[in-house]
Amino acid sequence: MSLRVISGKAKGRKLKSVPGDTTRPVTDLVKQALFNILGEDVVDSTWWDVFGGTGAIGIEALSRGAAFVRFSELNRLPIETIKANLELTGFTDQAEIRRGDAFAMLASPPDRQFDYVYIAPPQYQELWSKALRALDANPGWLAEDAWVIVQIHPREAHPVELKQLVSFDKRKYGSTLLIFYEKK
Repeated sequence: MSLRVISGKAKGRKLKSVPGDTTRPVTDLVKQALFNILGEDVVDSTWWDVFGGTGAIGIEALSRGAAFVRFSELNRLPIETIKANLELTGFTDQAEIRRGDAFAMLASPPDRQFDYVYIAPPQYQELWSKALRALDANPGWLAEDAWVIVQIHPREAHPVELKQLVSFDKRKYGSTLLIFYEKK
């Protein structure tokens, strides 16, 4: 599957994929649907792409006018891929890449607040619910009207007990489910 930016300043730019099969790139259909839902709210927003992968979601947000995106990733190859994709699209100055364990980062004292936190971890390992619970326990990362967006396979979906966050929408696109959360 060839990755590309589908709208905005970097529209049509091809993105590099992470070598091997450690990441699961988002399809254009899902990306288009997500950003149609968000609409103009993306402009001047701040994002944290928790499991950065190729950087495709955060780069799409930047292309559509987001002010800043933090990408976090544990492994060297995705980090190098995100760096290369930011250079290809010209968004290096509006982004930050942090290498490390997502759960340790989510548990650490917040250094800024985000309008959108995107959680699309490797499949079938319960990482999405673990990340969601970590964010729920440390909501200082979230701006007042923040959304947390989870991208998983529909078979992975199950209710997660949360104190601060509540699910308000779900959208299924083939083998991808997007679940939207906001602060209670």
